[in-house]
Amino acid sequence: MTPFVDFHQQLLADFLKRYWDFYHQLLHYRQAPNPQQAATLRTAFDTLFTTVTGYAALDQRIAKTRTKKEKLLLVLDFPQLLLHNNPAELAARQRVRKRDISFGPRSDAGRDAWDTFMTLFETAKKLKVNFFDYLFDRISGASSMPSFADLISLRSLSATPIY
Repeated sequence: MTPFVDFHQQLLADFLKRYWDFYHQLLHYRQAPNPQQAATLRTAFDTLFTTVTGYAALDQRIAKTRTKKEKLLLVLDFPQLLLHNNPAELAARQRVRKRDISFGPRSDAGRDAWDTFMTLFETAKKLKVNFFDYLFDRISGASSMPSFADLISLRSLSATPIY
């Protein structure tokens, strides 16, 4: 949103400040979740997203967000969830960058190979595993390193996100 009227700009700025304050409260909740705080945050969400500013475009966005309450507040039930999708977006962006630089794969098999190796590379990075060592381990047949599936399973047991 890019309002041109000063009054609308101020309304947007005020709402965004309240929005980011709420977002930071959600981040804090993820560090030490408790049912009482979850109830407080649900109420805060309702208060924030029932705001009527008088700026029609902003009010429409606020109302649209309010309809997604259940999905947006999943973090209150599952604090291990991220509040954003930046890691996934960044991984996809790298694939697009490579395609643009090299003008894309020449065949369907080439596209599939790109997708496979870029996914393996991103997974290795998230698991803090040297991609080339892992690749050599698998190609050579040594299998001395644990598989990605095993590493992800271990990480999920500790509830530490791989991002």
